[in-house]
Amino acid sequence: MVEVVIEVEVVYAAVDRQVLLSVTVAAGASVRAALLASGVDREFPELDLAECAVGIFGKVVVDPDTRQLQAGDRIEIYRPLLADPKEVRRLRAAKAAEAKARNQ
Repeated sequence: MVEVVIEVEVVYAAVDRQVLLSVTVAAGASVRAALLASGVDREFPELDLAECAVGIFGKVVVDPDTRQLQAGDRIEIYRPLLADPKEVRRLRAAKAAEAKARNQ
């Protein structure tokens, strides 16, 4: 019996460089299986593929061990945020209000 395979992409952007890898996996493979098959963890040793957040075309995948892939999917590996965007906006608004108060 012939095994059906599909091609997907795995992308990761580190601070200093990005990588886009084409990976061929068996049809019905999980996101986690494609990540491991890509070898991206060998190119970026700081990546912990068991813990990092991943998504497909910008949508977070909650359970990469069970989410099955479709041909042409792009798996994105996300880095942790350095700062909470809501907190940054709150601090910026407070700083602007303080500057406005000083100028009046």
